[in-house]
Amino acid sequence: MHIPRIFKILEVVQETPSVKTFFLKALDIAKLSKPGNFVMVWIPRVDEKPMAVSYADPNSGLVSITVEKIGKATTILHSNEVGDVIGLRGPYGNHFKIIGEKLLVVGGGIGVAPLGQLVEQAILTGKKTTVIVGAKTAKDLLFVRRFKKTGAKVIITTDDGSAGLKGLVTDAMTQLLSKERFDQIYACGPEPMLKKVFEISENHKIQLQASLSRYIKCGIGLCDSCEIDGFHLCTDGPIFNSALLSKMDSFGRYTRDASGKIIPI
Repeated sequence: MHIPRIFKILEVVQETPSVKTFFLKALDIAKLSKPGNFVMVWIPRVDEKPMAVSYADPNSGLVSITVEKIGKATTILHSNEVGDVIGLRGPYGNHFKIIGEKLLVVGGGIGVAPLGQLVEQAILTGKKTTVIVGAKTAKDLLFVRRFKKTGAKVIITTDDGSAGLKGLVTDAMTQLLSKERFDQIYACGPEPMLKKVFEISENHKIQLQASLSRYIKCGIGLCDSCEIDGFHLCTDGPIFNSALLSKMDSFGRYTRDASGKIIPI
């Protein structure tokens, strides 16, 4: 699993102006993948990047990664078409654990990508699930139809008010928690958003599972690039619960670049 294997792209879906989903047949990865896992994606002659598994069907072997175009590697990946090839290794990391009967899932921007499988699995196991999906504008919203198709309750927020509630996902979360109680909260998105989600969760005494992001090179805990307060994101995470988040000094404060330099968040 630690050596990239080459797979053909079977389908490309334009999710938003800056986000595409790439589907491949990777049976072993599909069978092993759980909600919240990631794979290391090798873009030939360019780079290798960690990306969340956004879809995995162990029966058909179909796997997808959902990618935002934000730099050189992802821009080149976005230029790929059906029939082109990329390399995958993994899956890596831990995964979301479904706890309780009433769940709240909060996603912002490209952070919605690893939440699709979680919501589908939660609904399949009979959990009452509410999803808050946020983006800058209506055209940037991700997986809204997918979530609605499961039967989950979906709340939409946009920064500019072009769809759903005007404001942030944390605004909608605060309003919702003033009226309803949940057994567990799950979240993925920009770290300032996750920090606020954590604070709200703590105020309401509800456990949180959050998917964090750091610079990952090896994916197997050797290189220390993704170290965060004594943890390796690639092996101890990317999912961390409230108890661990409360011990992290750097959570919501800073990250590191490829050289290890501290970058304020």
